[in-house]
Amino acid sequence: MKHWIQASRLRTLPLSLSGIVLGSFYALHAIQTHRVSESKFNWTIFILAILTTVGFQVLSNFANDYGDGVKGTDANRVGEKRLVASGEITKEQMKKAVIITAFLSLISAFALIYVAFKDSNLGYSLFFLVLGIIAIVSAIKYTVGDTAYGYKGLGDIFVFLFFGWVSVLGVYFLFTKTFTWELLLPATAIGFLSAGVLNLNNMRDEISDRASNKNTLVVQMGGNLAKKYHYFLIGGAMLLLLAFAVIAHFKIEQYAFLVAYFPLLNHLKTVYRCQEHQLLDPQLKTLALSTFLVSIILALTLIF
Repeated sequence: MKHWIQASRLRTLPLSLSGIVLGSFYALHAIQTHRVSESKFNWTIFILAILTTVGFQVLSNFANDYGDGVKGTDANRVGEKRLVASGEITKEQMKKAVIITAFLSLISAFALIYVAFKDSNLGYSLFFLVLGIIAIVSAIKYTVGDTAYGYKGLGDIFVFLFFGWVSVLGVYFLFTKTFTWELLLPATAIGFLSAGVLNLNNMRDEISDRASNKNTLVVQMGGNLAKKYHYFLIGGAMLLLLAFAVIAHFKIEQYAFLVAYFPLLNHLKTVYRCQEHQLLDPQLKTLALSTFLVSIILALTLIF
């Protein structure tokens, strides 16, 4: 059990929940202020969205452990150990875990879609079902197989889309059956911060990834440019959230989310000064928790 908990990489879960929390509570805010036709907030949708997102994240972590372990990429990696590469979990065991987790995630997605749309809106149901299948395939194909997109520098795009736009805008639509352009700003910000976590991970692993022919964006652009890209992601996210607060006419007390900017700014300073790849590893947790913190505070300021 200890090894499976390690393989699920619990420190990544707050990051995956950030978009769900923000999108859900923005929906609650829209319902409270009568901006949408829904009369009450459906907590069952919220719980199922959380379960589905956690399932997708654990699936991604298992598949990543399996894919990199099979390819030998994790043999000399920096940071927390991977279970297939270390031999703690066999390739066959992890493959079964990937299949089981994919199945359970799909069941959870089915339940979420049914509760959100019931017997009506068949078109919406089919759209989200396809989206869920794409999410499952994407989680697996990041490192698994000869066409793994994580080995071609495309991971950042998928993380941005699924952790940002799909997560925030998607869950908001499940509640309200509407779309609002205003929400694109925080959705993009969460996507940027999530891509920042992946970029940080790839900066840490640059040397081992280069040796294993894992051509992440960091490997392709080089460490110095990767740092500048990281500043753009984090700084851009902070500016987008500020723009959202201005456009949404936040009151003074609603700017409490700026508290989360302190660990983000300290994180940028640490990355700027860092000269050794392995020293970036603790910053993964810092950035993930900071993203979760800003989403929680921002969500709470919307409803109180």
